[in-house]
Amino acid sequence: MSSRPGEPSAENPNALAQCALQALDDGNEAELLPALAAAAERVRDNALLWQCTGLLYRGLDQHGEAAIAFDRAARLAPADAKIAQGRAQVALEAGLDAVALFDRARMLNPDNGGVHLGMAAARFAGGDGVRAIAELDSLLASSPAWVEGHATLARLRTMMGECATATASFERALTDHPRNAALWQSLVLTLNEGEQHTAALDVIRRGRAQLGDTPFFDANEAIALSEAGDVVRAEALFARVSLADEETFAVRRVRHFLRSGRVEQALPLIDRWTARRDAALIWPNAAIAWRLTGDPRWQWLEGDDRLVSVIDLADRLPDLDQLAAVLRDLHLARAQPLDQSVRGGTQTDGHLLRRSDAAIQALRTVLIDAVETHVARLPPVDPLHPTLRYRRDRPIRFSGAWSVRLADSGYHTNHVHPAGWLSSALYVALPDETVRGGGDAGWLTLGQPQEALGLDLPPLHMVEPRPGRLVLFPSWMWHGTRPFANGERLTVAFDVAPPV
Repeated sequence: MSSRPGEPSAENPNALAQCALQALDDGNEAELLPALAAAAERVRDNALLWQCTGLLYRGLDQHGEAAIAFDRAARLAPADAKIAQGRAQVALEAGLDAVALFDRARMLNPDNGGVHLGMAAARFAGGDGVRAIAELDSLLASSPAWVEGHATLARLRTMMGECATATASFERALTDHPRNAALWQSLVLTLNEGEQHTAALDVIRRGRAQLGDTPFFDANEAIALSEAGDVVRAEALFARVSLADEETFAVRRVRHFLRSGRVEQALPLIDRWTARRDAALIWPNAAIAWRLTGDPRWQWLEGDDRLVSVIDLADRLPDLDQLAAVLRDLHLARAQPLDQSVRGGTQTDGHLLRRSDAAIQALRTVLIDAVETHVARLPPVDPLHPTLRYRRDRPIRFSGAWSVRLADSGYHTNHVHPAGWLSSALYVALPDETVRGGGDAGWLTLGQPQEALGLDLPPLHMVEPRPGRLVLFPSWMWHGTRPFANGERLTVAFDVAPPV
């Protein structure tokens, strides 16, 4: 392969590898991939080039090609732990059996926490969640300070229906290491994020007995008290905590003002944070406050109907019965996730649209086209708007995708996806209207805040579910569903990543 002067070439694989990593950061994988793949083919015996080729294919969600590249890298460097881990991760994301590959990666690097978490995910994906829990629990017994492992185990236990013992590994570790601040903090955050605020308050009380008063305990006690409805005690704590540059705390403070009927006091904080580009969490609450006060900015923010699309795709999708069968096989959890909006149902693990199943890949192709159509009809670019500020000339990328299966009386609480650009609901299987309960049972609501805030704001949009119907909307927009009486509601949901 020839190259222009100054460009990295196959003769300088390290420089090519650096270019590949930069392409991943910049979202320019497609631009570098042809040159990198050609260099790997030419040199043939350079494992690094094949590894980087695999990474670029993975960045483009082309997991079949990524797996081939990682296989070649692993044959050339069978003792390379990073290549072994990458090979296992690609297989897991593609929906292949990755247990043996993670076992190999674990043998090469037994102290790598990411490999152990990958193995747990692979076990769960293979239908052996019990063993995944047992292995993680055993690891945490010997590595009690591994905070990420505890949080993952709590989530796995909840999904497997072991809610009563979800945080048991945290408690065991804290018994032996009562002054480990990171453990106390992670346990509090896990409970608050899972809306278990009473339990969080108990942990904070016990943590203070070991570590004394800290800004972290004060802030999270204020949050837990407010979310549990104890507005008076929460107010005293909010007033004494100074975390002006911490977005999560600022959002909780705004929620506290909204919950306690002091919208005007929330406005200066909202104005300060909406002026920042990195304030994804504040926009849903700005929408509430501006609607409650009649501020015309709410119309600018979410009043344009072009921000929402309802697209019927039934005639373009793969056979819905076949797709539903594929999705049902992936619902291995026994209960709702710890930190998600699902109530009365289950959610799949991992990135659904990276799977190599033919039906999933056919679905992905249709969804990309639908998202491109939606983006093309958005209002003009507005550098101040949280949705309209982004460029429109980049390929569509999915930052996450999953399926939700709701049963009798199931629903989603109103929530947002602050890490996404656009979010979605695609209906795959539904009970008929008489079984569902009639009226607006099971309908999607957009623009209505969480019930926990106690605000009398109706939805801005109500969408009737139909098989093959896709709804697209800004990720920061409040969305949820009405409960339905009986039957199965099977959906696919995804977040479109903000363009870079």
